[in-house]
Amino acid sequence: MQNEKDLFDMLKEMYPQHPRKEFVSATENTLRQRARSMGKKRILTKFSVMTSGVLVCAFIFSWLLFFNENGKFSEIIQSVGGTSSSTAMDEKEPVVYIYHSHNIESFIPEIPAQQVYSDTKNVTLVGKELSRALKELQIPSIHDDTDIAGILKQRGLHFPDSYKVSRENLQKVIAENDSIRMVFDIHRDSTKRRESTIEIKGREYARIKFVVSKTSGNYKTNKRFGTQLHEQLEKLYPGLSIGVIEKGINPQNTYNQELHNNSVLLEVGGVENTLEETYRTIDVFAQVLKGILEE
Repeated sequence: MQNEKDLFDMLKEMYPQHPRKEFVSATENTLRQRARSMGKKRILTKFSVMTSGVLVCAFIFSWLLFFNENGKFSEIIQSVGGTSSSTAMDEKEPVVYIYHSHNIESFIPEIPAQQVYSDTKNVTLVGKELSRALKELQIPSIHDDTDIAGILKQRGLHFPDSYKVSRENLQKVIAENDSIRMVFDIHRDSTKRRESTIEIKGREYARIKFVVSKTSGNYKTNKRFGTQLHEQLEKLYPGLSIGVIEKGINPQNTYNQELHNNSVLLEVGGVENTLEETYRTIDVFAQVLKGILEE
C-alpha cells in the first residue's frame, strides 16, 4: 500500500509542468485527508473482524457451559439460580385427587343476602387452595372443579344424585392415574360458627371433619386413613380437627369411597366461616399430607 509521500511524488511525475504552489498545497492536503480516511476504514474493518471473533467465541463458550453432556439446560439454570423448576414438577404423576360433589356450597360472610349457595364463591375455592398449597410443597395433584350442580340441572337430576355425577370423573381419573394415593371430596359443614371455628395462636381457623361411610367396601381402610389424618393434625394444632365421623344412614350412598382405599369426605368449616379461615386450615392440612406421603 502506497503512503502519502509516494502518492504525491507519483503525481509530480505524471504532471512534470510546474504547477503553482497554491495548487500543490491544496492537492497535497486533499490527498492527505483521503489517505487518513482510508486508514480509518482499515482500522474499523479490523476492529469489526476482531469483535465478530470475540462474539463467536463467547457464544461457543456459553453453549458448552450451559449445555452439559446430557443437554440438561434447565438443571444447570436451577443450580445457578437456586430456584426449582415448575415444569419438572408438573411432569410428575398426580398423587392427590380433589373434587366437590356439592360444588356450590358456600359461606354466608362471602356472599350477599345470607345465602348458603353460590355459583362463584363456593367450596371449590377451598379445593383450589389445597391444590396450590400442595404444589408449593412439590406434591402434584388434580383439582376437579366440575360444576356438578349445573350437570344435575342439565340432566334433570336431583341434589341426592350429586355423588352419582361426581363418581363419573372420579372413576375416570383413578383409571387413568395409578399414581393417585389420596382422594378428597371437599364440602363445608352446616354447623354454626361457635362449633366450626377455633382460635389458635391468636388466629381463627375453620375446623375440619373427616367423614367415612360405614357402608363402603373400603370402610376399614378409609377409617384408618381418616384417623391417621386426624391424629397428625392434632399433633400440629390440637382441636383443629373435630375427628372421624362415621355415617351409614343411607346404604346406597357410600360417598364413592369404595373406589379408593385412602378416600375421605372433608367438611372444612361451616356456613358462618370465611374463606380466609378455611384457607388457614387447608394450608396446615397440606403440611400433614406432605408428612404422610413422605412416610
